[in-house]
Amino acid sequence: MVKEKESVSATSNFSTQDSEAPKKALTKKDIFISRLKRRFLRNIWVARLAIFSLIILAIYLVSVFLGIIFNKIGISKYTGIVYDFVFTPEKKIATTAGRTDILIMGKAGEGHTAPDLTDTIIFVSVSHVDSSVILLSLPRDIWIPSLRAKLNSAYYWGNQKQEKGGLILAKSSTEEIVGKPIHYGIIVDFSGFKRIIDVLGGIKVEVQTSFIDEKYPIAGRENDECDGDPDFKCRYESVKFDAGVQSMDGETALKFVRSRNAEGDEGTDLARSARQQKVIAATKDRVLKPDVFLSPKKMLTLWKVTKDSIETDMDPSAVAILARRAVENGQKTTSFVLPEEFLLKPPASSLYDNLYVFLPRGESWDGLHGWVDCVFEAGSCDPEEFVNL
Repeated sequence: MVKEKESVSATSNFSTQDSEAPKKALTKKDIFISRLKRRFLRNIWVARLAIFSLIILAIYLVSVFLGIIFNKIGISKYTGIVYDFVFTPEKKIATTAGRTDILIMGKAGEGHTAPDLTDTIIFVSVSHVDSSVILLSLPRDIWIPSLRAKLNSAYYWGNQKQEKGGLILAKSSTEEIVGKPIHYGIIVDFSGFKRIIDVLGGIKVEVQTSFIDEKYPIAGRENDECDGDPDFKCRYESVKFDAGVQSMDGETALKFVRSRNAEGDEGTDLARSARQQKVIAATKDRVLKPDVFLSPKKMLTLWKVTKDSIETDMDPSAVAILARRAVENGQKTTSFVLPEEFLLKPPASSLYDNLYVFLPRGESWDGLHGWVDCVFEAGSCDPEEFVNL
């Protein structure tokens, strides 16, 4: 008990001594800082306003700086495109039932025989509901009675009728076949196509079936007499593709999509259409890779090459919105080649200028229209169920 009292007493004495310890004298510096703190706390809203003003000023200066840079490189007018890409306003793009339909065509371009014939013809439908995409490749040899010519010449004849009429006539001719309104058209010069892929650093394409084409035409030698060779062998080269994933530069990819003289099924127009879709899908995937999509230098170069190589009736807002859909698409792309069930191959006849052509089975495209409607709804449908519509 005595020890406990002593302990308590000692503790009490220690506390008293500690509480009565003389306070440390404040220096003039401490007094100044203390007064400054009190004034600051009494007027803290003023301090907050000052900080906020500094932030606004900084943002303004950065904006002015970026505006100067953008004006110098001609980008200031594209700020609206950024808005359209982010917010995808519905009023700025043509749609029907929540979809935008596009016709993509590829032409040989200058330096080739028949430079305005479109060997690549693809109907593309983009959903604004889930960003899914449907690709339907059409054979170039479909006969168009109103033109008395094949589908691949519609662009040429449209341009003969009026300036910029090629896209108009090609779209209207394709609408008759697929039974859907086509809102926009794009035509790609194959020389630009090569440059686009080279800017991307090449693409990877899965070759489904190995093939060899020993008569791939060499550009610029279309009229070479080959020193009297009756087979004109000097006009052609041999190209070979092995099955599996292949890395392709622009020139190789162009040969892959244009080859039409391989033995067997790969020599058909339908097989070439399927290869074209593979290259389009591989190009889209490459563009969306971070080393391309997040590289201002590559994207600016790609934009310049594309601008010089493509003719389109899309406005910048529509391009921005569709670019956003492409980013959102992921793997929601379904590809088709126009099913053979809907095609009839007639014998050579003066009715078709003795050309190799396709006609609609059943004398109309009604069956194909029904199949396209089904594909839009279900994603995949059996063509046989629609042949006799």
